Amino acid sequence: MPAPKIDNRVPSRTEALVFRFKTLLLQFRRSIMNVLISRTSRFPKRKALSSQKVIAESRSPLWTETEPAERFLVAGKINNLRLAVRRLDGVEIPAGEVFSFWKHVGRASRLRGYVAGRELREGCIIPNVGGGLCQISNALYDAALRADLEMIERHPHTQVIAGSLAEKGRDATVFWNYIDLRFRSANALRIEASLDAEHLTVRFKGEHNGNGKLHRLSRGVIHADQPRSCVSCEVNECHSVASRPTNEDFGRTAFLVDEVWPEFNEYIQSVRTDRDLLLLPLDGTRFRKPNYSWDTGGFNAVRQSLLTTAIRSFRSRSLAAQGAARQKNLLAMYQRLAESYARRLKFDVLHVVVQQNLLPFLWRSGHLGGRTFDVLMTALPMNELQRTLDAASELHPKSTTLGDFRADSWLLEAESEALHHAQKIVTPHTHIASLFDDRADLLRWETPMPADRVAAKKEKPVVVFPSSTVGRKGCYELREALRGQNIKLITLGSYIESPDFWDRFDVEKGDDDWRNRADLVVLPAHVEHRPRRLLAAVAHGIPVIATPNCGVSGLDGIQIVDAGDPESLKAAITRFV
Repeated sequence: MPAPKIDNRVPSRTEALVFRFKTLLLQFRRSIMNVLISRTSRFPKRKALSSQKVIAESRSPLWTETEPAERFLVAGKINNLRLAVRRLDGVEIPAGEVFSFWKHVGRASRLRGYVAGRELREGCIIPNVGGGLCQISNALYDAALRADLEMIERHPHTQVIAGSLAEKGRDATVFWNYIDLRFRSANALRIEASLDAEHLTVRFKGEHNGNGKLHRLSRGVIHADQPRSCVSCEVNECHSVASRPTNEDFGRTAFLVDEVWPEFNEYIQSVRTDRDLLLLPLDGTRFRKPNYSWDTGGFNAVRQSLLTTAIRSFRSRSLAAQGAARQKNLLAMYQRLAESYARRLKFDVLHVVVQQNLLPFLWRSGHLGGRTFDVLMTALPMNELQRTLDAASELHPKSTTLGDFRADSWLLEAESEALHHAQKIVTPHTHIASLFDDRADLLRWETPMPADRVAAKKEKPVVVFPSSTVGRKGCYELREALRGQNIKLITLGSYIESPDFWDRFDVEKGDDDWRNRADLVVLPAHVEHRPRRLLAAVAHGIPVIATPNCGVSGLDGIQIVDAGDPESLKAAITRFV
């Protein structure tokens, strides 16, 4: 039997009104039926089945259209998918219960963040709020077939585009609320849904049913390789013509910055355009360069940034300079700031440049899904950081600081997944850059302006330890290397390991005059993310000994020794003093 032919006639306004009236009647009818007959439940998100095996997976591309004029429709579709994924990811359905697409996703309205996306209706691709949700209903149905689930309700598209799941009979269209997708599993089932820059992925976890009952409708299907599109259609008498967009230059980048480093300042200014979005917390101590223009998007965003900054400052005042409480407070503040920024990411933001401390929260909440993104790396990845601290703690088990905090496993996992999907890692830190091979964009450290030193009179060589006395900065290695040497030690921070850590050493706490007194600056750190004092020493002509972990390998004036090796450190110090 030949396939039905496409009706190229343009629907009239009257026909559109009739369609709308029928839709309202069907929606009212389904609402009554949901209450009186087919009661469905909304199941919570849980983790009980997260360790179960994957029994089905469906993966489909996001960017399938090549016409530049349709980019806004595809971006709208991806925005809508992003919202639906957040509703579905992690839902666990008890054995024997019926899953309903609309019960979990809810109505697609502008008030809930949905925008105009790509929708196929009556032979045309049109902009419609919530458009594009069929891609995730298609994926759910495709996965349900693979998992042998019992189909309770499924409606195929009436028109099929070449290469789509509909062409294979594995599609399920949805339309609020009377065209639904419903299925049942004999065993408990977990839904996992995610977006990366290129694909939508839906996975089911649990146990195979093996007795699926497919539910198919017998209505005809129209095949159309090239449906009309509102963005390119030349039928001017169509009543929808006024809604066609005219801007083909669509899409922008958002820069989400918490703390402005001068290296990132220069980088952002080199790649940012006037149309891009730059978000910064309103804290004058965090960015000092007057050429940093910024956009917080109105009064609400300004108020939220002020609130975030005020809360961060207030909570930090009562906390110790080191320890788990401070780290937990920082993570909580990072999460609040990430949530504040996420509200500014409109659907036209196709690429994000995000500072590392915000990354895991934005990834876990799904705001980076369907977007490409780069990461401004200010620290080691948390997995690598904790591995480094664990190794240092084994070397120095008496340390009071090396084991005082470890992040939750979900945070490690979220950051690791996000870094895996990042396009580019941007950092001036050579050790961090070395972890990412060809994805790393290594920036040049900005060094202070050189200045003349006024050499102070001294009786013996002066070594400066440019840090507080904490294990991750290499204080144990330095203490061992200096033992028995006739050297004056200046430390630039508190004695956090213990008040008597430097007993029997000629030591004092330094001040801003340390540059004039230093013969050598030594930082044998296991972890050092911001080697600003090392850069200042080099700028003043002071020789420096550091580890690769300090991120300054290859700079003139700096000798590198391995972390955790006091003998090599002692030999290097002896050559200088």
